[in-house]
Amino acid sequence: MQRSYQVIYETLFNHYGPQNWWPADTPFEMMIGSILVQNTNWRNAEKALTKLSPFLEPEMIDRLPIEELAELIRSSGFFNIKAKRIKAFIDWFKTYHYDIEEIKKMNRQGLRRELLSIKGVGKETADVMLLYAFDKPIFVADAYVRRIFHRLGYDIPTSYDGLRERVEERLPNDLVLYNEFHALLVEHAKQFCRTKPICDGCPLFDSCDQRLD
Repeated sequence: MQRSYQVIYETLFNHYGPQNWWPADTPFEMMIGSILVQNTNWRNAEKALTKLSPFLEPEMIDRLPIEELAELIRSSGFFNIKAKRIKAFIDWFKTYHYDIEEIKKMNRQGLRRELLSIKGVGKETADVMLLYAFDKPIFVADAYVRRIFHRLGYDIPTSYDGLRERVEERLPNDLVLYNEFHALLVEHAKQFCRTKPICDGCPLFDSCDQRLD
């Protein structure tokens, strides 16, 4: 029998505790990290962030030659492409004078539309920025979520927004809940619901259909 999304959240929270995500020292670092982690794992993105750390101010990255930026983020993979994406993001951020508090005043729909207009910022990247940098309650429907909910027995909409909207319809519009739920699902995917699942000890095992991909 399927548990509600709220019960899944509570089960994971009781098992793992608060996650205090996103792992970054500043909202700006968080946003750059969300681009670096595209098509790679967090370990590689973190290596790139460490190399980039002396320049982790928007004005400094704006002045940094794109070739030098690309070399600094080499460990994240697709580094030439990601350097262009970071520069495109900085160009957008500059139009708001790099003022995160000013951007937070925008409504979620309008801000999401602007983020998606930035070359290289897709729906998942936009949504993690909305959630973790701009304090907008939104459900991040990433590949980990799709894997976990499929195995639990849910029928998953084919589109990213279809899954996101379905979950949002069934959860309260609560920033802390969405923040923790995404982080908890990522942690669960790493510890138990891996590509090859580890079912022994899984906190969701009793209500899991164990459907493999």
